[in-house]
Formats: sequence, C-alpha cells, structure tokens
Amino acid sequence: MSDKMADAMADPLLATRSLRKSFGGIVATDDLSLEVAAGEIHAVIGPNGAGKTTLVNLLSGLIKGDGGDIVFDGRAVSRLRPAARAHRGLARSFQITSIFADFSVLENVALAVQARSGHSFRFWRPTGDDQRLRGPAREVLARVGLADRAEILAGNLAHGEQRQLEIAMALATEPKMLLLDEPMAGMGIEESQRMIALLDELKADYTMLLIEHDMDAVFALADRITVLVYGRSIATGTPADIRANADVRDAYLGTSETG
Repeated sequence: MSDKMADAMADPLLATRSLRKSFGGIVATDDLSLEVAAGEIHAVIGPNGAGKTTLVNLLSGLIKGDGGDIVFDGRAVSRLRPAARAHRGLARSFQITSIFADFSVLENVALAVQARSGHSFRFWRPTGDDQRLRGPAREVLARVGLADRAEILAGNLAHGEQRQLEIAMALATEPKMLLLDEPMAGMGIEESQRMIALLDELKADYTMLLIEHDMDAVFALADRITVLVYGRSIATGTPADIRANADVRDAYLGTSETG
C-alpha cells in the first residue's frame, strides 16, 4: 500500500462498523467492519452466499441493515435513502445490467446527468438537443470508450458495451466512490480485458469497492481485498497477503490460486 493510501486509512472514505443483516434465519452480514481508503480499489470476494451483494445493497441504501453503522465521507449515512446517498457521491452498478434499452446510449447518460440535479428518472425523457445534458453525456461516453455508439439504442449494444454504459451512467452522477457489483459478469475474455483496462484507467479519479468473481480481474486491479465467508470478514490485505493466507485458500481460493 502506498504511503498516501496508508495515511488515508486514518480517515477512510467509507467505513462500516459492526454491520448486520439477516433474512429470516439466514445471516447475510455478520458484524462486518470494513474500511475503504480514498483512492483505492478495494475488492470484496467470497463464495456464493457470502453476502457480497447484500453488502453493496446495504451500502447503497437499497436495503436497510439490522444494526451497525455506515460512514461515508465523514458522515453517517445508514438512515439515508438511496437517492440521498447517491447525492453525497455513492454511485453503484448492479450485478444484472440496469440500462434503459429503448433509449439511445446518449439518452441513457443524459438521463443520469439530469438525475444528478435531483430530478426523478420517471418524470424525464430526453428531448431535442439540450447541450446542458448531452454535452456532459458525450464527455462521459468518450471516457468509457463509447463515443462512437452514442446514437444507437442501448438495447442493441453488446453485453460488454452495456456494462460500459452502466458505468458511464454512474460516472455522470459525478460520484466520489463507485460500488461495482460484478461488472464483468457474463463477459468473454476480450470484454473482460477491456473492462479491466477501463477500471484501471478510472482508478486515478475514483475510489471503488469492487465485487467480482473473476480472480484475474481482482488481482489485477485491487489495492486491497476483503474476503467474506457467511457474511463475516475472514481476512483483509493486499493481493499478496490474500494469496498467502491459508484460511483464505481453504475457504475460497483453493490451492490452485496461490501459485
């Protein structure tokens, strides 16, 4: 970890304290304390059912926790609605692509630009050539490599391009932090490599919490990794630390991942 990141950990951008969430008798998040430094990519990995998506849902406000606290950018956000958290700078992507298939690529991002100002999606439909929306939207599309796809319907994009669009929509809200729930889900090798390159480029400007099953992507991108098993953190450390951790190998990675 860099000295700058180590200093940032004294006052992390995002922190959970004893976060808990159960669904009936199933404990999805078990007394979880986690810190994400400003400027880092912090990956959260674990087997299916470990509570990874539940964690992102708790952080974004999609579900309410049973206990514990969430602090973002120095402020408690546990009681805030999702829109209020987004307004403070928390933007998320979903495990299943969430775009407006019948809108153009540009219109999807312009919608997110307008949402940044506090307008509800359901009252909005892109009209005319409003450069207050479309200018910033085109800039974001260029950032994610979709500038030449701006005018086609979002539903006609390839799967990997749809994931790029979803990240563009998140960036259009001008976030301080991205919550990425399996951004490479369903991608082929070439699409995954493009996404890894994009996230690596965005790292210079955005803090990220990354949920991902693709271990090649995790170890290529992450500054630190937290391993969840049954909703509880069993280890947090650098990629090298996690590869060398016997408990992690036994619980998740397997011996083949340590070479």
